[in-house]
Amino acid sequence: MADLVPSLGAPSVYVDRKNEVSYEEQLEKISRSTTLYIGNLSFFTTEEQIYELFSKCGEIKRIIMGLDRFKKTPCGFCFVEYYHREDALDCVKYINGTKLDERIVRTDLDPGYKDGRNLGRGRSGGQVRDEHRDDYDEGRGGWGARQREETMRAEQQRDTYEGFSNVPDGAQASYFTKDYADKRKRGREDDEEEQGGPGAKSRQSRQNPRFRERSATPEDD
Repeated sequence: MADLVPSLGAPSVYVDRKNEVSYEEQLEKISRSTTLYIGNLSFFTTEEQIYELFSKCGEIKRIIMGLDRFKKTPCGFCFVEYYHREDALDCVKYINGTKLDERIVRTDLDPGYKDGRNLGRGRSGGQVRDEHRDDYDEGRGGWGARQREETMRAEQQRDTYEGFSNVPDGAQASYFTKDYADKRKRGREDDEEEQGGPGAKSRQSRQNPRFRERSATPEDD
């Protein structure tokens, strides 16, 4: 029965899918690694805070902060390397799932840090997981990257179309409304009426329904 339930202290394993090394080789490196991958950190968590918590399990060799590829600011993960493997295993056992900076952190055994792995791989420069988030996470930059892009695109479209409805300086507001067209039409009719043009007759016809032009036939004479 004990074999069916995994131990709560069993170390979890982080496999780098972008690594050129095969899966089996990565597992072999993990089996003797002293490095941990730490995930789900707040963007505002400092290296000092990480050191204070993780040094409780043993002497730390170095901490490598994960950075946004473009901004070079923390983006929610790091690597912690110990001098001894037993300390790394104790960290996975006792610190994994605990809170740091009001967030539940995840610790995984890592094959080992290499230059460049501290940079985010998402399109926006951060972690890929933050590209697809639909929720608002204040500790990880607010909305997900794609959600921010959609919001910015909507704001740009709104600003563009609002520009068409804004009246330029010095212009009459009625110029951009239907009222202006109606005034122009009424103005033409008034001019024709003064000059005795066809507009005058049509105006009289509308004013007096019984008005009729006399026929030019001999019967009317």
